[in-house]
Amino acid sequence: MPSHQIKKKVEIDYKRELESASKGMILIHEPKTLIRLIIRMIVRKVNVKHAAMILYNEKRDTYVLSISRGETGLRIPAGYVRIEKHSPLIQVFSNSDFRDIISDNGALMTADLDKLLWKETVMTDGNGRREILHRVIEQMQIFNSVVCVPSYFQGNLLAILLLGEKSDGKRFIQTELDFFSALASDVAMAIRNAQLFDNLKRESDKNRSLFIRTTIALASAIEAKDKYTAGHTERVTKYALAIARQMVHNSSIEFSSRFFEDLHMAGLLHDIGKIGVPESILCKEGKLTLEEAQTMQKHTLWGVDILRPLTELDECLKGVKYHHERYDGTGYPEGLKGEQIPIIAAIIAVADTFDAMTSNRPYRESRGKREAMAEIEQNSGKQFHPVVVRAAVELFEAGRI
Repeated sequence: MPSHQIKKKVEIDYKRELESASKGMILIHEPKTLIRLIIRMIVRKVNVKHAAMILYNEKRDTYVLSISRGETGLRIPAGYVRIEKHSPLIQVFSNSDFRDIISDNGALMTADLDKLLWKETVMTDGNGRREILHRVIEQMQIFNSVVCVPSYFQGNLLAILLLGEKSDGKRFIQTELDFFSALASDVAMAIRNAQLFDNLKRESDKNRSLFIRTTIALASAIEAKDKYTAGHTERVTKYALAIARQMVHNSSIEFSSRFFEDLHMAGLLHDIGKIGVPESILCKEGKLTLEEAQTMQKHTLWGVDILRPLTELDECLKGVKYHHERYDGTGYPEGLKGEQIPIIAAIIAVADTFDAMTSNRPYRESRGKREAMAEIEQNSGKQFHPVVVRAAVELFEAGRI
C-alpha cells in the first residue's frame, strides 16, 4: 500500500470520553439499559474483544453477571451466572488483605497476577493468598477477561468491569487503565442513581412517605461522589425552609403548604445533576479552567433531565434549574432577571451560597457565618432577591441560622 494511503491510528481523548460518558450515564434511569450502554461504549471505544459486568444484587445478597458483550464473550443470558460473596474474585476486591496486590488505579490484570504468584511474600505468607490468586486467574479465564476493574459505592463493592483482550493483541496502556478506573467511579454512581430512580418511580404512586425517603437517598448519591459536600443538601434544605417561613412571618409573601413540600424536595435535589460531572472537576483543588467551569454549570440542566420523568417533581424542577440565576440577569443557565427567577430558586440560591461559604471546599477554607451573611446582604439586588436576603438576615440576627 502506498505510504500516503496508510491510515494513522486515531488517538482517543480519554478525558473527553469520560465527560461524555458521565453525562450520558446520568440520563439513563433503567439499570439494565445503563449497564448495556456502558459495556457497548467500552467495546466500541477501547476496541476490546469482550467486556462484561458483574453487579451486586441487593435482594439476593450476591453478585450476578449482568451483561456480556463482544466477539469472545460468554453466550449465557444475563442473570444466569451468580458469583457468591465468598468467591475469590469478589474477595480480592472487597477484602483489605488483598489491597497490596491491586494496582494504584484499582485494576487487576492476569499478567500481574502471574508475577505475583512467584513473589516471595505471597509464596510464604501462609494465609492461603497464593491459592486464592490461582483461583482468581481461573475465574478470569472462565470470563475470558485479562483485566478486572472494581466499582465502589460508599466503600462497598458494587460492580466489577471484566475486559477481554484488545483486538490488536496489545497490552493495555496506563492511560487506558486510568480511564477505566475513573470510569468505574462514575459507573458506580450512575448505577446507584438508576437503581434509586427506578425505586422512586415505582413507589411514588404508592406511598408519599416512602417517596420522600427514596428522594433523600437519591440526593445522597451526589454527596457520596463529592467528599467536600457531606451534609450540604440537608443544610441547604434546612436553611431554605427557614428562610421561606421567615418570609411568611414578616409578611413578605404567602406560601401554601404544597410550596413548602416542593421547596423541601428542590433543596434536597438541587445539585443532583452533579452526578454527571467528572470527579476530576468536582473535587479539583484550585481554580477551574473555562472548559471545566462550563461543564460544572451544566449540572443544573442535567438535573432537570434526570428528574423530568417524575411528574411529582414538576414544581421542584424550577428550583433545580434556576438556583444559579442572578437577580441582575448575569447568572445561568438562561440569564433570567429579577422577578423572572422563580421564588423557589431564589430561596435556594441564598441558602446554597450561605452553606457553600461556611463549609470547607477543595479550593478554599470555610468563612464565618457573619462574614458570609454580610457578603450576601451586600449582594442583595445584584446576585440575590432582596426579599429573600431580608428574611435570611433576620434569621441570622435572631441566631436561628
